[in-house]
Amino acid sequence: MYYYGIDIGGTTIKCGLFEENGHLIKVNEIPTRKEECGKYILPDIADYIEKNNLEFGLKKEDIAAVGLGVPGSVTDDGVVNKCINLGWGVVNVSKEFTKLTGIPSKVGNDANMAALGEYYKGSGKNYKSMVFVTIGTGVGGGIIIDGKPLNGVNGAACEIGHLPIVKEDVGQCNCGKRGCLEQVASATGIVRKARKLIARKDLTAKDVFDLAKAGDKQCIEAINYSLSYLAKGLACISCAIDPEVYVIGGGVSKAGDYLIDIVSDYYKKDAFHPSRDTKIVLASLGNDAGMYGAAFLAGCMTLN
Repeated sequence: MYYYGIDIGGTTIKCGLFEENGHLIKVNEIPTRKEECGKYILPDIADYIEKNNLEFGLKKEDIAAVGLGVPGSVTDDGVVNKCINLGWGVVNVSKEFTKLTGIPSKVGNDANMAALGEYYKGSGKNYKSMVFVTIGTGVGGGIIIDGKPLNGVNGAACEIGHLPIVKEDVGQCNCGKRGCLEQVASATGIVRKARKLIARKDLTAKDVFDLAKAGDKQCIEAINYSLSYLAKGLACISCAIDPEVYVIGGGVSKAGDYLIDIVSDYYKKDAFHPSRDTKIVLASLGNDAGMYGAAFLAGCMTLN
């Protein structure tokens, strides 16, 4: 039997065909057509799967299940509670996709899928409980306990970027609230802080980290400010979840051990004493994590 792992992004959709042992046979990307409230997205994926099956000589009956990761809150029964970036409202994606293809499907939040991928195939594979944190334009996350993602009753578990812990007024978050962690700990937040400290408008988060590593005092201050808040967020999560490991991914994680060392130092200062030695490590699957996680959600490579 075979599985598909589908990672739906705002620009492209990453599609992987897997053997049941978790071996990736083929990966491809198709464009995310968001016109007309995203009505083409699921049919495009269904069409891709049909054509790909023909290429490999597979029948519909050879596909055990399809897993889909979507950028929005998802309940356990596959209902997506709005995907603003895709133009979707409230829709049961699992039912709709199975109607289109005749293949069983499961749906999860994209950050949870990336977490699941890292849990089974990446930096979290030797742990029973893990919190994945992705740092890019925003800050997202996923919680995996005994091999299963924790969704929460509203599909909003581990929305770490919206922890309301920032005391300063750093503007309104895209979610409509103020004081959200991602306003300071994301790539956007890091750049915003650095621009306030140095007279440069053309900075990227990578620039800020590179300058900080080279000894620039203002950039070091910006990095410490942002990562101290990230560490505080992790300390808050530990009080509720107490995971074995935090796995840090996303574009900002390319700063490597420099980032991990700073976050770890601040975390030890803020964490409740039983959790102070929780490991914080870098993710290892990069942009493939969500695709792997979606396949595993569908039942591929089920581990005991």
